[in-house]
Amino acid sequence: MSIRSKIAALALATLAVTGTIASTTTQAQAKPFGLGWGIGAGIIGAAVVGSAIAANDGSYDDGYRRCGWVRQFDAYVNYMGRVRTCNY
Repeated sequence: MSIRSKIAALALATLAVTGTIASTTTQAQAKPFGLGWGIGAGIIGAAVVGSAIAANDGSYDDGYRRCGWVRQFDAYVNYMGRVRTCNY
């Protein structure tokens, strides 16, 4: 699932929740919601978008990542160890 489709799904879910909240029929009252609701909604929204971005593993070539271990040598051709590399 790409980042674009995750953001689109998040936007659709947010729209559905907003529509559900707006469709409830209660008597109107002339008092403000307060600052807590805005801060809470901002933190939740940032957490959802941040986790969607963090879950993105990068690009894939034909749906598969090509990863493997590659031997590393120094300038004098001495073996230094192995490093995991991924080709995109």
